[in-house]
Amino acid sequence: MKNTPNIKFTSAFEEDIYKGLTRNPKQLSSKYFYDKKGDKLFQDIMNMPEYYLTNCEYNIIKSNTEEIADAFEGPNGFDLIELGAGDGKKTKLLLKYLADKKVVFDYLPVDISQNALDDLEQSIKNELPTVRTKPQQGTYFKTLERLADYNSRKKVILVLGSNIGNLLHKDAIDFLKQIQVAMSPEDMLFMGFDQKKDPQIILDAYNDKAGITAAFNKNLLERINTELQGNFDLDSFSHWETYDPETGTAKSFLMSIKEQTVTIKDLELTVSFEAWESIHTEISQKYDDAVVEWLANQADLKVSTSFSDKENYYKNYIFRKK
Repeated sequence: MKNTPNIKFTSAFEEDIYKGLTRNPKQLSSKYFYDKKGDKLFQDIMNMPEYYLTNCEYNIIKSNTEEIADAFEGPNGFDLIELGAGDGKKTKLLLKYLADKKVVFDYLPVDISQNALDDLEQSIKNELPTVRTKPQQGTYFKTLERLADYNSRKKVILVLGSNIGNLLHKDAIDFLKQIQVAMSPEDMLFMGFDQKKDPQIILDAYNDKAGITAAFNKNLLERINTELQGNFDLDSFSHWETYDPETGTAKSFLMSIKEQTVTIKDLELTVSFEAWESIHTEISQKYDDAVVEWLANQADLKVSTSFSDKENYYKNYIFRKK
């Protein structure tokens, strides 16, 4: 592997790609799946019959809209801050209920994808014109640094889609701690956690027969080609998914199906791959009540209530400060 140690990176994307492809084993962050094409592919994934997570959470919120939304309300209104808002399909159930009740609140959707935020803001203007929306582009961790600034009234922090599952437990605890520090005693956190279940159901959700999840993973290589002048041959990589029922960890990989060399011109980097060498692209953690309680306790939070779908595939929990 030929590296240029003194390269000056012009973005976090450049730096993370460089570091990820020069480490052993190779690893790339799933947060870079999301450009305009990646956003569309993820929408397709959420509509797949195998991808149970979206429908489970949608049905939980639809079946419990009144109880959930009533828990959000504060004496002077509240700020609804959603980390990883995406297309807002599930959140709109709550927004509509709150708007119909003429509850005083502001909706602050946060997402790493500006494309997703633009589409969401426009759809809310069309469908729910009375909802005051203040989109914010950025990562969770950057947003958490600013959360404590919202301290004039109750905050409700919303994290749907089991997005916390993209973090290892130690990182999930750090994430929850940052939220907890930014919370006042009256604030609450509403968060989704995908539950442990039949391993085959989990594998099917991340390794669909139509190949949409594979295309979603490979889109990261396409981004490198387009944005950093790389020459990845996407057909020379296959997508592979594993699930460990003991730890509850699903992992995604891109596998080089042959010995090959890839050049990334903008990074002045040449990367060599052995046949069947992997790039680790994503984890998706699965949980049970005991693990969720443990994570909350480590972050000085407590579970006040939870909501589940009929099959117990998925749960949404309400957390408060201890």
